[in-house]
Amino acid sequence: MRVPLLFLGSLATVTAWTVRQAAHAGPAAIKMFLLEQSQQKTAKQASFSGLSTQQPLIQPFESEFPARFFTQPLDHFAETGHTFPQRYWVNTRHYVKGGPVIVLDGGETSGEDRLPFLDTGIVNILANATNGLGIVLEHRYYGTSMPVANLSTDSLRWLNNAQSAADSANFMANVQIEGIDEDLTATKKPWIYYGGSYAGARAAHMRVVYPSLVFGAIASSAVTHAQIPFPEYYDLIRNYTEPDCREALEKSVKTVDHLLSMDLTRGLIKSLFGLHGLKDDHDFVSVLHSVQGSWQSKNWDPAVGSTRWDDFCAALVGKSSDEFLTAEDFAALESDGHELSELFKTQAVDFTLLNYALYVRKYIVSRCPEGRTVEECFGSDDPETYLDTSLDSTWRAWTYQVCTGKSLSTPSLPPQRLPHVRMGLLPGTASPALTTSLPLIPRLRQIAPPNPDHPSIISRLIDLEYTSRICKLAFPPGKVSSVPNWPNVTAVNALGDFDITAHRLALIDGEQDPWRPACPHSDYAVDRNDTTSRPFKVIPGGVHHWDENGLADPSKEPADVQKIHAEEVAFVKEWLKEWQAAN
Repeated sequence: MRVPLLFLGSLATVTAWTVRQAAHAGPAAIKMFLLEQSQQKTAKQASFSGLSTQQPLIQPFESEFPARFFTQPLDHFAETGHTFPQRYWVNTRHYVKGGPVIVLDGGETSGEDRLPFLDTGIVNILANATNGLGIVLEHRYYGTSMPVANLSTDSLRWLNNAQSAADSANFMANVQIEGIDEDLTATKKPWIYYGGSYAGARAAHMRVVYPSLVFGAIASSAVTHAQIPFPEYYDLIRNYTEPDCREALEKSVKTVDHLLSMDLTRGLIKSLFGLHGLKDDHDFVSVLHSVQGSWQSKNWDPAVGSTRWDDFCAALVGKSSDEFLTAEDFAALESDGHELSELFKTQAVDFTLLNYALYVRKYIVSRCPEGRTVEECFGSDDPETYLDTSLDSTWRAWTYQVCTGKSLSTPSLPPQRLPHVRMGLLPGTASPALTTSLPLIPRLRQIAPPNPDHPSIISRLIDLEYTSRICKLAFPPGKVSSVPNWPNVTAVNALGDFDITAHRLALIDGEQDPWRPACPHSDYAVDRNDTTSRPFKVIPGGVHHWDENGLADPSKEPADVQKIHAEEVAFVKEWLKEWQAAN
């Protein structure tokens, strides 16, 4: 036979979870992220110490786009006496005096991760077409834009949508760019605000809440609808994946759940996947379904995205390599009287389940270092792991945002930081309310379909109780702050929900984005016209904010990506004509 069942491959370059995905998936996913982070840190140290043959990572943007800093208050709505430096980067290569400012919201990651979009992506594309200035603005609590000394529950209380939106507004109203002898604030220049994913929702909300600062906004893959259980995420993946992969996953997941439900076979199925020592069944299936989260990472540019989903499906159905079984291999095993045919007498075992197990063993279980048990690597019965509040625990910021969603009824940015409020609004903009209810954006919990008769590609054990367990483990009540039991979704949806709209607000979604069911192009939403004033566009075959990245040579981009970039340039130019006519 091609593969022994106990095969353990070498450490592979397959990431189990990004922190942005892990925070939605529960405590075992956080453990997998920490394992990945630790191994990356070790590899980087080896590289810099000369122990690795690989070259250290080079920061290609440092010379052209050096980091700059803007002073922000810790709290925009109460005087604390504390400030912090918010980091940002500027692209001046296309700027001509009088041009617009294109700002990209850094969202839930280090702003350094967004610099490719300043170089060849959407910021550069729009700046090049409009003689504009490009900016990437890092979000508070990410990268070096850290306003606090630790990430305890109390220290994280200033991490909310109202404060971060006020950061953007304060920056736009008051920033002075060194080296440019011109007033670039939003009172003097049109600012186009771009965001993707969480930052996409922020872009839409910025246009609605601060219309006199944000002249226009592009919200890509903007999750503007809030609900707590979100089985639609994996159901969209199920609907769009290849039929043979879908069938194999549905069958494998159903078999796993059935075998876990019986004492006689629970240990056997865990052993098959190399996870016999993992105590909690929920942790076990969480490790298995980490692969399914890779769909979101698909991108038209392989240098940006991941091919992990396609690689997994090929392995699952036996189309990958000699390391995985084909249907013919499995038939031969059974005819030879191999022990696999007797392994689970209560349930027929398909060859795709064995390939699933081999894949998990090779690419996930093998990451557990020698000397550590699978429980130590992947189990959630270790609360101390989640209580490290040092700034090194970068996973805590986004996980906190996923866990919190209470409505924050706060004043809008104080008038002294918004000189245009006193001077009068820009032509064609509505007056913002002096007080604005700007809630946190609750993050949706990706779970299995609650209807047991509905097909699923993840275990039924991935439920709301398990995926939200991380909130109690990681964020115990502090002295002055605590995490709510459940977010207030009504407050978020009041900002527009599926129907959010504004003059010069573009809504862009990917057809195959698993977040689309919570975006304006959701099948639950009312369809609307696509106009220059209110663009409403879907990228055919697109996944998560596929318009954000670009190539130095745009002619090498796929046709649908070239098309959306051209359309974005066209409607932004039309928007800017309104500014020019009014000024």
